[in-house]
Amino acid sequence: MSDQPEYNKVRTSALGAELHEDEAKVLAETMGVRHLRDGELLTAEGGAAQTLFVLAEGKLSVLSNIDGVDQPVYTMTEGECAGTRAFVDRAPRKATLRALGPATVFTLEPDAFESLLEKHPRIVYKVMRALFRITHSNLMRMNQETQQLSNYINKTHGRY
Repeated sequence: MSDQPEYNKVRTSALGAELHEDEAKVLAETMGVRHLRDGELLTAEGGAAQTLFVLAEGKLSVLSNIDGVDQPVYTMTEGECAGTRAFVDRAPRKATLRALGPATVFTLEPDAFESLLEKHPRIVYKVMRALFRITHSNLMRMNQETQQLSNYINKTHGRY
């Protein structure tokens, strides 16, 4: 894989779900590429970087620091995005991302994305809609997991 994101992988990711081929090409031109080795750190919890990540190949472990120890909370698969909150809010990272085997990640910086506003406002609009969908999907998944845990603890709504 090259140092320029493949637009077809951008288009089939959660971020590019609404983009037409030519729009995905424009977005890909504003993105970077990171190639990670097994176990390599992509970003650390509490970090100030505001980069949005799109997992193009491989898997990433999402880790949360609990009592001083990084605990896995989720495994990202190809096409998923991470860093939406830091990207939009420009706030510190809430999780650590580490490669599980070799991985390729496309990166998008807020300033590069905002540079599309003038000439490609529809792309910006579609990506922002995608960011909302991604965030909403993550929230729904977390709510479901919380409900399942509550059911398990309270021994209701299931066979335990």
